[in-house]
Amino acid sequence: MSATPNSPSLDGPVRMTARDAALLFVLCGSIFLEGVDISMLGVALPSIKDELGMSAGELQWVVSAYVLAYGGFMLLGGRAADLLGRRKMFVLWLAVFVVFSGLGGLATEGWMLIVSRAITGLAAAFMTPAGLSLITTSFAEGPKRNRALLWYAGTAAGGFSLGLVVGGLLTAIGWRWVFFAPVILAAIIFGFAVKLIEHDTPPPRVPGQKYDVFGAATMTLGAVGAVYTVVMAPEVPVSRTVLTAAISAVLLVAFVIAERRSKEPLVRLGIFRSANLVRANIATVLFAGSFFGFQFITVLYMQDLRGWGALETGIALLVIGIDSVLAPTLTPKLVDRFGNPVVLFAGFVSLALAYFLFLDIPADANYWTGMFPTMLLIGIAFTLVYGPLTIVAVEGIADEEQGLAGGIWNTSFQFGAALGLAVAASLTATSGTALDGYHKALLVPFVATLVALVVVATGLRSRASAEPVAVEAQPTAG
Repeated sequence: MSATPNSPSLDGPVRMTARDAALLFVLCGSIFLEGVDISMLGVALPSIKDELGMSAGELQWVVSAYVLAYGGFMLLGGRAADLLGRRKMFVLWLAVFVVFSGLGGLATEGWMLIVSRAITGLAAAFMTPAGLSLITTSFAEGPKRNRALLWYAGTAAGGFSLGLVVGGLLTAIGWRWVFFAPVILAAIIFGFAVKLIEHDTPPPRVPGQKYDVFGAATMTLGAVGAVYTVVMAPEVPVSRTVLTAAISAVLLVAFVIAERRSKEPLVRLGIFRSANLVRANIATVLFAGSFFGFQFITVLYMQDLRGWGALETGIALLVIGIDSVLAPTLTPKLVDRFGNPVVLFAGFVSLALAYFLFLDIPADANYWTGMFPTMLLIGIAFTLVYGPLTIVAVEGIADEEQGLAGGIWNTSFQFGAALGLAVAASLTATSGTALDGYHKALLVPFVATLVALVVVATGLRSRASAEPVAVEAQPTAG
């Protein structure tokens, strides 16, 4: 992941107006809300299962329905922001997100909660890339945009990690507060969003211009099929997994062929010529997969094996939230001094060490010597990885494709999360004892992080090359 040569200093004269700061607060608030919404739910699942009388298979769909809709529609959501207007997509789908996230707390049957989570995921798929592209188009590329992106990414990472803690605290009161509490924050964000986000003008539609309906259909169905295959792999026969994988592959191949031939493609395939974008998305899949797989295993270890409650689990994970303080304050200084590639490499080293220390965790491990070092190193890793990955994934991409680039990055994150969860869930159930299953599954995040280290190291070696980072949109398909 090569750094832009002679890039301006992050610690240089970066001046943000009061309106800039307020806009950044709104956009950071939305991604914090989305991160908290995902991670809080993981801690609350055992309580939801008990009260609603859901089976393990039904409970999986509380998470899977969200991931399917989010991961499947993300690219479409990103392109919709580019074509239909970023403000319109952000405000509209933020409202939908608020309503259905809150409705989840009113569910009296498992299917009600699953439906609400699916629609919440759909809303996030359109809201999140619109929010990211609002940052990349509202702040000029350079130190100001980098500063804004690092705050945005730091807030997102803080939402994921702090959500584990807040989820434990709220679940101790009642799991429904996991859905109700964020509505208050969301209402405040929505009010500021309507007032502060300026109306943007989408590209004018040329007479006779047609939207790429076939591309949108094949891309969305193929992405949904791919995520569905990953999510359901541990639960269904191998033959069914092969069938759904083949169907999604055919749909995605049809999408690529259609985009290459289309004069007005939904996704310009030439965007993937950016080596930074490709490396960043591969690293993102591995990063998200490792963390969500680890989170799944760790919560089971603490609650099912150790018998800890949701509150104890949340407190045990509290130190991971250190990234919410360090990411916006320390990371900009490190990126300015050493560049994104070095900071990313250090972050993945920290993550690999964290998972390595947890590999053979005993059933009676002492928290301070057996768990705390891992949680602290994960918090440091989030500090060093999340923000720089976000910057590299959209760096040099033309403004008219920022929504698409953001959609690709967020799709990678969600697909990685689904993949990590599916593999971890499968391995935890393949051994005679629970602890043996956890030990086997813990290899997944460790190995994924080692592969990510190789990807990042490849970027480091290419730093001195004259690799162009700007990838301008062309009038025809890639």
